[in-house]
Amino acid sequence: MKFIKIIVALVFIAILAVAGLSFWVFRSVNAAVAHSKANDYIKIEKGSTPREIIIKLAADGIISSVNATNIYLRTIGDPSKLQAGEYQFASPISTIQVLKQLEKGEDRTIKLTIPEGFTRFDIAKRVADKFGRASVTSGMETPPMDDTAVLALMDDITLIQDISPTAKNLEGYMYPTTYNFPRDAKPPEVIKAMVEQFWKFWKPEWSAQARSLGRTSHEIVTIASLIETETGVESERPIVAGIINNRLAKNIPLGIDQTNVYIAKMLGKWDGTIHKSDLEVDSPYNTRTKTGIPPGPISSVTESSIRAALNPQPNDYIFYVRNVDANDGSHWFYASAAEFEKGKAKYQQWLEKERQEKREGNANQ
Repeated sequence: MKFIKIIVALVFIAILAVAGLSFWVFRSVNAAVAHSKANDYIKIEKGSTPREIIIKLAADGIISSVNATNIYLRTIGDPSKLQAGEYQFASPISTIQVLKQLEKGEDRTIKLTIPEGFTRFDIAKRVADKFGRASVTSGMETPPMDDTAVLALMDDITLIQDISPTAKNLEGYMYPTTYNFPRDAKPPEVIKAMVEQFWKFWKPEWSAQARSLGRTSHEIVTIASLIETETGVESERPIVAGIINNRLAKNIPLGIDQTNVYIAKMLGKWDGTIHKSDLEVDSPYNTRTKTGIPPGPISSVTESSIRAALNPQPNDYIFYVRNVDANDGSHWFYASAAEFEKGKAKYQQWLEKERQEKREGNANQ
């Protein structure tokens, strides 16, 4: 009987010990800890073991107890889910919250968004702003790059020679989307990634389809860039492609003002307004005065615009102007100059009203 009492007592003590340990672990991993590293990025190296990660974070004051965290991971958590990367931990923060961040793998990256219709000049400025800073690599400092230096990188057409051996630069071949790059990425790597993204969308059969239309792939990308800048309404893009074909067939200048904006950017003169001199400038890109397709793209292009350029909708339209009644970015389309002039007059009245309201708004500020 005495032996049984001893066994019961030992079991009871063991239960109390387990309960006490569990309570301690639970309290330790759920208690919020204040630390001094909230503004720092903590790097967890690839190949680090769970224990090494915990010890590092405890040394930085982010985790309060190595032992409690290890017990939690071995009994309730999953140490295999902890990922390498760079993390910024809020203060105060609990060990449970820290482990959840480590499981999500929150690498510190730089987000780069290239909108549809961005030109290489716009892209160069954005890339320089985000990735052109000086850095230290292998003990040597790399000099900063401004937008002019980044723009010069875009003259290397090695990555697009298969599709466009005559291209002068990468305009039109840097795909517009949102990218996430490592914080130490350099402009050449960023540009290469954007061109590679273009190749992910370009289908090999499109080159053959371009030839069947009597166009080169470069001409299709150029036409796609014109479509890209003319309308953001996807359903209209094949219609605009058809109008471009109609004008080319009739040897009528395309009259796309965005080509004049592009010329102004090439000349370093763009100030946000199209001037009379911009419309009269002597340039092969000036679709106001020159017939035919410009010598190259004038902006980045999306898959939608490429498909429209390859599949133009047959129509009798020659003109189009913004639909001010809908005011949703859509257009009115016309086959006759007389009807077009009526729509144009309505658009100009609307435009003047918008300008007047803007002037009044500025005056009241």
